[in-house]
Amino acid sequence: MIELRHLRTLMALKESGSLAGAAKKRFVTQSALSHQIKELETRINSAIFVRKSKPLTFTHEGARLLNLAEEILPKVIATESDLKRGLEGESQQLKLGIECHSCFRWLMPVIEQFKQHAPDAQVDISSRHLFDSLNALQTGGLDIVLTSDPVPGHSVAYQHLFDFEVKLVTSSEHPLAKKAYVTPSDLAKETVISYPVPLARLDIYKHFLEPAGVEPGEQKQCDLTSMLLQRVACNDGVSTLPTWSIRESQGLSLAAIKLGAEGLKRPLFGAYRRDATNASLIQKWLELVASEGLALQRVNQ
Repeated sequence: MIELRHLRTLMALKESGSLAGAAKKRFVTQSALSHQIKELETRINSAIFVRKSKPLTFTHEGARLLNLAEEILPKVIATESDLKRGLEGESQQLKLGIECHSCFRWLMPVIEQFKQHAPDAQVDISSRHLFDSLNALQTGGLDIVLTSDPVPGHSVAYQHLFDFEVKLVTSSEHPLAKKAYVTPSDLAKETVISYPVPLARLDIYKHFLEPAGVEPGEQKQCDLTSMLLQRVACNDGVSTLPTWSIRESQGLSLAAIKLGAEGLKRPLFGAYRRDATNASLIQKWLELVASEGLALQRVNQ
């Protein structure tokens, strides 16, 4: 019944004090403005101002509508401004949490693409919240978390980006190197080399060994993928990595073996707060990550 143009006309009437002045403010003829006012009065079945009053005096009904206009129009203007600004909106910072050590390398091209799309945005990417990233997300310490292990909750949304395969990596001289795939029992008591992550959080343990009741041997930790692969090549232990990380092993004598006959597939999600104020930045970032994930899958096929 009542439209925004009616409320804007009421504000113009108040500010100008006359039909002629309101028409100028609304960039319409006085005749067109009079027609709009009569239309509104017909809809509410009441006059909105006292005719020929000087200064212009609103009726009780007109005053109620004017109060409504004064309450609603500033909110409409603010919302329109936010929507028009889009990526130039209030928040230009994107704080990223990564629960995947091996993701850093392929995320660099994504950051470059993102900067082209949003040159004024500040991207902060780190693993300092590695073991508490989802809590940091909920409390505002992070804006996005890339994770394979979503935790149900009302305040955080999880957007599926892509799936990836995790494979066992061994020295080419290792007894398991010639197998088409390994079973959990093949890895009993095997030394595992991993990133500095507790054993219980490793994909190979949570989704392969533990369900089968198998315990590995000693866990050795390493910060860098390149160093980890060299240690595996030296038969210091075995490791599990996404296929994109195994591609960094050029020049090393390594074997990549499926975990189970069907392979171990893991999902990657982008987690973000449902009430985020930088939603446009978040969605653009997740779109680019998903696109890069598809490219990685094509390369690894």
